[in-house]
Amino acid sequence: MPYGKPTQESALNRVVTLQSLRKMKAEGEKFVTVALYDAPMAAMAKKSGVQVLLVGDSLGMTVLGYDSTIPVTMEQMIYHVEAVKRGNDLSLIMGDMPFMTYATPEDAMKNAARIMQAGAHMVKLEGGEWLGETVKMLSDRGIPVCAHLGLTPQSVNKLGGFRVQGRESEQADIILNDAKILDQAGADLLVLECVPNSLAKDITAAVSMPTIGIGAGRDTDAQVLVINDILGLTEQPPKFSKNFLLESEDIPSSLQKFVEDVRNGIFPEDKHTFG
Repeated sequence: MPYGKPTQESALNRVVTLQSLRKMKAEGEKFVTVALYDAPMAAMAKKSGVQVLLVGDSLGMTVLGYDSTIPVTMEQMIYHVEAVKRGNDLSLIMGDMPFMTYATPEDAMKNAARIMQAGAHMVKLEGGEWLGETVKMLSDRGIPVCAHLGLTPQSVNKLGGFRVQGRESEQADIILNDAKILDQAGADLLVLECVPNSLAKDITAAVSMPTIGIGAGRDTDAQVLVINDILGLTEQPPKFSKNFLLESEDIPSSLQKFVEDVRNGIFPEDKHTFG
């Protein structure tokens, strides 16, 4: 397929908003999210019709060489949000809030404002019920929030490593309840990472906000992968990822392949999900 040829014309010509994503959820239409960190890749995502760009603190591991996301700073996040914004003026951009920058609602307000002023359209926070007050405070003051449940990388030391969450019924009930609380508090999107596909399906049906899955099966409203995984740059790729460059002629067509496979329900396959 020629570089830049869209599968949906509207995806290339219209600014993506939260209203756009809610409409897609209501109509059962999948949208596509890519985690990336620089202007050239952001521009390529724009030409491929990617609706949402996540400037994730995963940059700590994929770009900066850390062994986790914990060392990532606000200054580093702001630098990369600004770069992504310069490369893409259509996709919705969300920026991760680094470790311990939202421990209190007041900290969250101050630091979320900095992420938004750098060019993000929303911020992403990891955590469950305890974030309810913070989400409501940000939402009431005009800052959109993407929540993040399941495997939350900033809590990797507490979780005992990068492990699937929600396999036991008690833990699954907690995650489902957390999702409902954050939905009621005003969260606008929800990332579900490394949870059983059945749990992700139940949560997607239970909340009004669109869900974005990564290692969460095919029943979420959207899928996200890190650009490094899409291009086969990860030395030990996680089970939920796929190297799309192996099936493509070049980098642009591999990104386009990811977009098409998500929209058409081809990705993720069963081998990319957890039972």
